[in-house]
Amino acid sequence: MATLIETIVNAYEDARASTSGLFYKFIVAIVLLLIGFILGKILGRLIYKLLHSFEINETFSKITGASLKLEEIAETFTTYFIYFVTVVIVLQQIGLVSTILHLIAAGIIILIILSTFLGIKDFIPNAVAGFFMQSRKEFKVGQKIKVKGMQGKIIEITLVETKIETKNGDIIFIPNSVLNKTEVIHIKAGKKENSK
Repeated sequence: MATLIETIVNAYEDARASTSGLFYKFIVAIVLLLIGFILGKILGRLIYKLLHSFEINETFSKITGASLKLEEIAETFTTYFIYFVTVVIVLQQIGLVSTILHLIAAGIIILIILSTFLGIKDFIPNAVAGFFMQSRKEFKVGQKIKVKGMQGKIIEITLVETKIETKNGDIIFIPNSVLNKTEVIHIKAGKKENSK
């Protein structure tokens, strides 16, 4: 029995040596690819279920007034990130990873970072201004204000923006950072009072 196992191991080693390990590398690469894609899908679903258990979409919608599907975005990002890492590992296993692949990967990561920052560049100042506005309780629903020549009654205040309704029934969305930076006139019954 021991000689049979030794014979199989020797045959395997001879085959591996004669093909310079190419066949072995190819099989390992395919196995890694399958494992990585399965792992990516599983981890993506786990991230979705974890975030869904904390009701991230509903909480974010209540806080900001915007309906952004963060659970699905996190699931997709996790899945594709693991797919990307798997492809890089497989290419490295085959021996095709080079400086060019590393440059491409760095370029993709830089693009992802830039698009994320560009996507949230307006959100962050508006959210910070919204937190300050809510903590100071300077504005209330139903209050009449005038901002940059626009006058109306506040109908909703969210983390990111404030909605006012004009006399004509038009709805104006004013970013909270604008309310925080500019002069706002509180209009009282028959009087005007400057703020800021």
